[in-house]
Amino acid sequence: MKPGEASRTALGAAGHRAAHQALDGGLVFADPLAIPILGRDFEGAIAAARAAPERRGLRLFIAMRSRFAEDAARCAIERGVRQILVLGAGLDTFAYRLAANDRLRVFELDHPATQRDKRARLAAAGVAEPAHVAYVAHDFEHGAMTEALALGGLDSARRVFVLWLGVVPYLTEDAVFGTLAALAGFGGGVEVVFDYANPPPASEAPAARDHHAELAARVAESGEPFRCYLETAALHERERALGYLEIEDLDRAALVDRFLPSAPVKPRPGPGGHVVRMATR
Repeated sequence: MKPGEASRTALGAAGHRAAHQALDGGLVFADPLAIPILGRDFEGAIAAARAAPERRGLRLFIAMRSRFAEDAARCAIERGVRQILVLGAGLDTFAYRLAANDRLRVFELDHPATQRDKRARLAAAGVAEPAHVAYVAHDFEHGAMTEALALGGLDSARRVFVLWLGVVPYLTEDAVFGTLAALAGFGGGVEVVFDYANPPPASEAPAARDHHAELAARVAESGEPFRCYLETAALHERERALGYLEIEDLDRAALVDRFLPSAPVKPRPGPGGHVVRMATR
């Protein structure tokens, strides 16, 4: 991120979520606040989506990862989990679509500049900040988050569900596994959903390579370059070593099978974007 500025990739992801509502009719993921929170940036997001139809695959991946994560979060809430942690919350609106519950707490952890921008957008859209939301300022690359969360009111002795979307590729590997280790240390247990990308294979088709290179250049220009690619088998091995006993990992093909079963063209299983859900005891 550029000093003092809100995350540009968070804004880009929000643009894809809004475009999914406007152009795809919320086919996979319905978010009635995705357009209002964008405010002045909505028209630009739609224009960009229409000008680059080849980005629809990325838009659908972002919709599917949100759907997967929120489905899992709602199941956790139904089981009695009352602490939700959104890491790198960006312009995510999950907390603002939850029904009021005196016992529920949603902790949104993010960089201070991004939090300020989000809260200004919420105010401009007339979206109230629910009593169950707590804002916690933190930079993943500068120190552990546990102290900040404790000061924000999170009780690590009680179970926590964590949504961590659109963040891991922009962190260093040390920051990623440091965060996973910190979460695994929560005494009450934790369930985490996050997305990651495999290293681009050398055998990738030229069009796919060009698309990835264009995306990488675009996010680097915004000051938030891709920094972390993870091999799936090695990731699972390290997760288990940290104490994550339950692992569900979906690649693009598995996500499409689950959320777009009637899609005329389906990706093949293999390297690419993944969404993983894992839990300690």
